[in-house]
Amino acid sequence: MAKVSVMGAGSWGLGLAILLNNNGHDVKVWSVFPEEIKVLDKERENKKCLPGVHIPEKIEMTADTEYAVKGADVIVLAVASPYTRSTAKLFAPFVKEGQYVVNVGKGIEESTLMTLCQVVEEEIPAATVAVLSGPSHAEEVGRLIPTTCVIGTHKRKDAEYLQNIFMSDVFRVYISPDMLGICIGGALKNVIALAAGIADGLGYGDNTKAALITRGIAEISRLGTAMGANPSTFSGLSGIGDLIVTCASMHSRNRRAGILIGQGKTKDEAMEEVQMVVEGVFSAKAAFALAQKYNVEMPIVEQVNKVLFEDKKPAEAVKELMLRDKKMETGEWSE
Repeated sequence: MAKVSVMGAGSWGLGLAILLNNNGHDVKVWSVFPEEIKVLDKERENKKCLPGVHIPEKIEMTADTEYAVKGADVIVLAVASPYTRSTAKLFAPFVKEGQYVVNVGKGIEESTLMTLCQVVEEEIPAATVAVLSGPSHAEEVGRLIPTTCVIGTHKRKDAEYLQNIFMSDVFRVYISPDMLGICIGGALKNVIALAAGIADGLGYGDNTKAALITRGIAEISRLGTAMGANPSTFSGLSGIGDLIVTCASMHSRNRRAGILIGQGKTKDEAMEEVQMVVEGVFSAKAAFALAQKYNVEMPIVEQVNKVLFEDKKPAEAVKELMLRDKKMETGEWSE
């Protein structure tokens, strides 16, 4: 049994807390908002994020940052990407050398173009940082629906330790040394999911979505490889796996926001209606900046940015993608 503290009481944090509790671990859930903790402790349900999912009595709720962090074997950082740095900074003073911090958020920090794991490593140098990612909607993990993810670490022994912490008969975990690739795949799939949602909102069909998924993973792979990630990572769980589930499911807040944008709402109106952080909106500018920095062609990401931040009509963006210069898909002829 391990002592695990989940920093963040949203849907993903609670879903993982329930999983870890069922795995037999001693679990605490922390929130920066004391009132939220009081409600969760009393009602044992997050009616906004995970309606109908019971939070076991054994899971302890706390708003005391020091209490949550000290003594934990594993700290799971489960906050929305815009709050990763501020939350890491908040609990960094209480982290002991070698303590595990597993980032489960997905995004790129717009101001620095750093992955969330790089942000955590910068803010908490004492920690042993890892990433957990893959096709894993909290709504299903919280209900113990079979799910598969990947854990990335710098050292194999750390990955194997964390694999044992998280793995169960409903949550299969693979391990990987490619933390960078896992982080890039998890962040950029949200931008492509916005595009897929916009296509749905415009009334387009399965052909369009398949094209966006396929060409989207090509863009993610090009950028990730240019940044030094392993190309094979993007054909795995945190690449094509996460992209498929995020583009296809109504659990996906990015797809839902995209649908609303495709129907004519602004990004702000869409985010307000979704009522949760839409990670793709916060990662889109960073993704395009990285594409420019590494001189990588990412036309879908470019058009998503124009729709989000330059008031370009979604239908015009799709038309521009369709009318781009003729391209090869793969390979070359021998003659």
